Amino acid sequence: MKTMKKVLAVIMTLMMILALAACGGGASEESTDESASSGETKRVCFVARASADTFAAWLTNEMKKAAENYPDIELTCVSGEADDNTENGLLEDCITKKYDLVIVQSNNNAAQAPYVQKLIDAGIPVITTNPTTHQDDLDGSGSTEVMEGTGTVDADPVAQAAVGAQRAVDEIPENANVVVLKGPSGNYHADKRREAWDTYFFDKRSDVTILGEDFANWNSDEALTLMEAWVQKGTHIDAIISMNDNMAAGAIEAIKDNPEYVQDGKANFLAYGVDGTAQGCLLIEEGLLTATALQSAADLAVKNMEYAEKVVNGEMAVTEVNDFVDAPEINKDNVADFIKIYVDNGEIQR
Repeated sequence: MKTMKKVLAVIMTLMMILALAACGGGASEESTDESASSGETKRVCFVARASADTFAAWLTNEMKKAAENYPDIELTCVSGEADDNTENGLLEDCITKKYDLVIVQSNNNAAQAPYVQKLIDAGIPVITTNPTTHQDDLDGSGSTEVMEGTGTVDADPVAQAAVGAQRAVDEIPENANVVVLKGPSGNYHADKRREAWDTYFFDKRSDVTILGEDFANWNSDEALTLMEAWVQKGTHIDAIISMNDNMAAGAIEAIKDNPEYVQDGKANFLAYGVDGTAQGCLLIEEGLLTATALQSAADLAVKNMEYAEKVVNGEMAVTEVNDFVDAPEINKDNVADFIKIYVDNGEIQR
């Protein structure tokens, strides 16, 4: 377990370093402006929600890789650091810098939607990704259509959560006690994944008791703190239901050295996540995470950059961009295949 903890720490450190490198500083932005003035490149900005978020960091890394295939595009990456005011300021800065296109990964859809509208009003095409910004986020109309004037590249959060929820119906024992870790309030993926658990699990398993449920905001440290508090109440927790792998990892960290929950290397609990990150796959391999659904940052990045290139070169309108990636299940039976992918691309060192 100590070895696995060190491996996870190395992975997290590498992801953070790579994300920060991909996000570029002032010098790279200045050189981007100079290249734009020559008319040889189009300038695209990716506004990520947070560099400390493992999935956002992964997506940032993959965006950087995907951009290398387009010599006519100069990609700049910045991070909102899980703060709405910071992210909104970055979106306004994109207007000042007159980017040719902006790809937005919102921290809070409703909070960012007015600033996405500002970009549209300034004549800058916007693709929203992971999650989609909907018209309802802007005007409260209840419309689930993609926000007017924007395009989207995303994954279906209901389908993602259903992967774990459907198998949990049969796996989680009768009269079980569970805890639920939620993503940020108002985040489309967080809200829809939680709704999916109601539809595909809780509505079918009225015998299950939710001992604790709270927002951990995609953050492993917040999840660890919540899990420690829930465990201290003294009732055994049979399953961790998490809206992403990172929060599941934090909760597992809180109990993996507790003999009530892990004895002789065998887990006495179940745990479900979403994203299929390298960290999540390693936890499945270790027997600490039961299952997750892949949300491929690589696939999202490839699609985002493919459409960005077409939009900035006038080959299609941004409003024609509407594409989604699949959500295959990862479990103990197939996790080795996914770990091999992460080893091959350098995210897991072996």
